[in-house]
Amino acid sequence: MDARTERTAVPLAVDLDGTLIATDLLWESLFLLLRQRPLCLFLLPFWLLGGKARLKCEIAERVEIDAGGLPYRQNLLNQLAEDRAAGRHIVLATAAPRKFAEAIARHLGVFDAVISSEPGRNMASRVKRDALIEAFGDGGFDYAGNSRADIAVFDAARTALVVAPDGAAARWHARNGGELIEGDKPSPRTYVKMLRAHQWLKNALIFVPMILSHEYFNSDMFIPAVLAFISFSAAASAIYILNDFFDLSLDRRHPTKRNRPFASGVLSIPFGFVAMIGLLAISVGIAFLLPPLYGMVLAAYLVATTAYSLAIKRMLLLDVLMLAGLYTVRILAGSAATGSGVSFWLLAFSVFFFLSLALVKRYVELRGTSLQAGERIAGRGYRIEDQEVISQAGMASAFSSAMVLALYIQSSAVRELYSMPWLIWPLCPIVLYITIRIWVLARRDEMHDDPIVFIISDWRSQLVGAFGAFLLFYAGT
Repeated sequence: MDARTERTAVPLAVDLDGTLIATDLLWESLFLLLRQRPLCLFLLPFWLLGGKARLKCEIAERVEIDAGGLPYRQNLLNQLAEDRAAGRHIVLATAAPRKFAEAIARHLGVFDAVISSEPGRNMASRVKRDALIEAFGDGGFDYAGNSRADIAVFDAARTALVVAPDGAAARWHARNGGELIEGDKPSPRTYVKMLRAHQWLKNALIFVPMILSHEYFNSDMFIPAVLAFISFSAAASAIYILNDFFDLSLDRRHPTKRNRPFASGVLSIPFGFVAMIGLLAISVGIAFLLPPLYGMVLAAYLVATTAYSLAIKRMLLLDVLMLAGLYTVRILAGSAATGSGVSFWLLAFSVFFFLSLALVKRYVELRGTSLQAGERIAGRGYRIEDQEVISQAGMASAFSSAMVLALYIQSSAVRELYSMPWLIWPLCPIVLYITIRIWVLARRDEMHDDPIVFIISDWRSQLVGAFGAFLLFYAGT
């Protein structure tokens, strides 16, 4: 009997979470439940009192998973397909609830049986080991697993297949041997993507009140502004992580978002949850070093962004109005941190300008979809036939922002702040150039980035923006 025939003659039991898929269905289904039924948050402690198995089954009763969209470990799947073709008996042995396990087994078509959690029985560690021994005998099966909870099953199996192991499973493999299938290793770039560090550029709006007050070199304002920038960046990254948790299934159906660290399974949800708590602790800790008003603005930002992630992002027009408001909140945060004033004109300009850019995002999403008339974009409140009205509203907002700027330039406040106010009139055509160009590119299907990130990284926008900044500085000297 050759080695392949000898291997396939023994049943293979395969773990699900972290082994067959690069994620954990308990965490996935929990965030899916909270997205669909937020009030179930208050039921979770009562379900958990009945044991982990009850918690899993109660969640499974209320949500449906997309078995076809999960991040499967393709190298393991290929091996299972080969073994199944050779006649091997393969069992899905998982602590996930039966509803989820059977949905995945039906989708893959490589399993002969399913062993899973039931109400009152969490099929993990020694419980799973005992169930497999009862079915196949001690040492009568091979087992594929990945974590500390699988070590008891490894010890009872004939041969262990260690897949993308955690620290405990890796140490077990080093001592005892067995077959090893490595998982994707996160790189420094992975963590940067998790934090969405490029989005921190938006928080530069915190410096705007200080700059417009001509306090560029005032350390009493500059240092608080830097601290507020760090605080807001940490808070924003924490909310981005939370947003990724709620959007896992949607991201996996997107051509580029499917490669995000949590959607792809390169980073685990528990790791992301710990990182999120740490980032929030940094943000709030810095807030205690700043004026109390800044803390109030930060709290409002956290509440608003969480509401956006949970519900508002799926509401027609309310989502873009919220996005425009969140950009304006950054300006208010800068004002609160530095004690510099913020005018009605600046807030009005900010709302119209960023509303136009938020509408660009939705317009690009609509242009890039292949949906039919009457169908909504996944996770959004927009339909394909909304393109024209979104475009019209976005262009109107762009012109409104330029109009507000023009009225501000003509106001008495400008004559008090600037010795040569006529020098800042070119800011109006600069704003129009930037916004209209973005809309032209969007209608040409050449706008592939977040509009804010595009403005910051586009050399033409950088050039005219730098010219506008020079005019502001020179006009105030």
